[in-house]
Amino acid sequence: MVRKVSGTALEVNMPPTTPYAGKFSSCSVYNNNNHHPQPQSPYHSNTAPKPSREHVHNGVYPPAENPYDVPQPHHSYRSSSLSSVTSKEHHYSSSCVVSENPYSPQHQPHSPRQHSTSCPGRAHRHSSNAEHSCRNNSGSTKSRLYGQGITASYGEMCYHDNSLVSASLEALIQHLVPTVDYYPDRSYVFTFLLSSRLFLHPYELMTRVCHLCVEQQRSGDVLLDKIRFREVAPKLVQLLTEWTETFPYDFRDERMMRCLKDMTQHVARGDEYSWRAMQQMTQRLIKRLSALGQYEEAVAALNAAAEERPTSLKNKQAAVQRNDILSVCDDAFILAQQLTHIELDRLSFIGPEEFIQTFALKDPMENHKGFFRKRKTSNLEAYISWFNRLSFLVATEICMPAKKKQRARIIEFFIDVAQECFNIGNFNSLMAIITGMNMNPVSRLKKTWSKVNTDKFEILEHQMDPSSNFSNYRTALRGATQRSETAHSSQEKIVIPFFSLLIKDIYFLNEGCASRLPNGHINFEKLWELAKQVSEFLVWRQVICPFDRDRRVLQYLVTTPVLTEDELHLASFESEGPENNMEKDSRRSLRSSLLHRENRS
Repeated sequence: MVRKVSGTALEVNMPPTTPYAGKFSSCSVYNNNNHHPQPQSPYHSNTAPKPSREHVHNGVYPPAENPYDVPQPHHSYRSSSLSSVTSKEHHYSSSCVVSENPYSPQHQPHSPRQHSTSCPGRAHRHSSNAEHSCRNNSGSTKSRLYGQGITASYGEMCYHDNSLVSASLEALIQHLVPTVDYYPDRSYVFTFLLSSRLFLHPYELMTRVCHLCVEQQRSGDVLLDKIRFREVAPKLVQLLTEWTETFPYDFRDERMMRCLKDMTQHVARGDEYSWRAMQQMTQRLIKRLSALGQYEEAVAALNAAAEERPTSLKNKQAAVQRNDILSVCDDAFILAQQLTHIELDRLSFIGPEEFIQTFALKDPMENHKGFFRKRKTSNLEAYISWFNRLSFLVATEICMPAKKKQRARIIEFFIDVAQECFNIGNFNSLMAIITGMNMNPVSRLKKTWSKVNTDKFEILEHQMDPSSNFSNYRTALRGATQRSETAHSSQEKIVIPFFSLLIKDIYFLNEGCASRLPNGHINFEKLWELAKQVSEFLVWRQVICPFDRDRRVLQYLVTTPVLTEDELHLASFESEGPENNMEKDSRRSLRSSLLHRENRS
């Protein structure tokens, strides 16, 4: 098809059949004979471990109760790999090094926005004939110049340079539905399943997709309908398999599970081979959700143990009775390894949809039983809580010792741990340690800091400097990502981002772009950008931690009680007395407040 535009012959090329070629790596191909290893909770026991009080505080933890005693089958419960996509350039150069900076790329990558290929108009998936009409529109195909490229409309789907930029919600749902001779590109499946929850509940989407898939095969002839459904059934099962493996937490909703059960029964009437595949898929899903339940119960138990307030945290004189981090682990590299274990464990249970659920409208069925009793972002919130706990743990370890020399030694130790985290690629623990050391109760200990060589700490702070939108950190992250992509060992594959910044980036991307255009269409360019951000997280999430586990160190990190903010300030004043009247008043107020709380409890 050739159209004349302003006297110039303009050839309108039909969109390619692989809409996101090169943007994501393909998800694993559906195969009825695939037998995936079943997921297990890394917290090991069938019931949440309930360590006794003495176990929590004396460092002893029975192997049967230890939540970190079993190697983690990360690969078994993580979704299919999606290769990371480079972000915008952040040019940075610095003479500062931490030992040898492993994240200094030799060449700055060129990473412009890549929209050269995208989702094709579904009308043309069967034929290259430009006059073939779109199923969603009785034959209308329009094209026009747009800037330096070509904008074309196929029904209710709009493209720019063969990249899908907008469409109606109905057209996007229709585009997700497989037919006998069509299956949506897997990257489109991921992108739409991820962000569709901004517009409708996953249950509504699944109901409509399954209904359309069945209705499209109806011809009025019972025998012909059965034959046609038998041909499309494997592709429907493939779509549901991708859904359950990439977004399994959607199926904590009882309505989703009922819909899945209904489709299994419907498939059973048409194709026994696909029915068996549905059964296997459902079994994997149930085991994955069971592992999630065990994980959540275990984390709740660990948090409850950590909240118990031992006597040693109530006064400075009893501090000598409390184990400190150096008595548990005095090797900075080992501690950084154990922190990496915890980070990867908790990352692995964050569903990609949790990033988007943060922005989704509150469901009117929020108080409905089942899925809605659980927070839709609970694992993401638990991971943020871990960051906060680690920061307060660092501050507690520094403020508790009575002797200045010991406090200085612990500061230097955590600086070394932070450096090892940087070298490993564990940026989240690195930032948590820096945050803890910059808390006011720690930073005010001037006499203690005078005994510390702060050169390495200043370099680490420079790497995580928030100025210029964390440009230094983003450079280091890009270098770590490049190293991971070409890694020859499991250790080199580790990339654990500064998680709060990742959430912030996704939040501002969502807030900065409209989800709907003035014509009512969905802004698919925005959905693509959201998917690009989250897809990087999926790649980082599936790395298997290569380090040996030290269960005593792990138990200490996740269960040792830490001081509250007020307790930290008071401990800091007891370590180094107030320097002015304001601090004296603050100490007096804190003592009175904490004493009142203890009497009430």
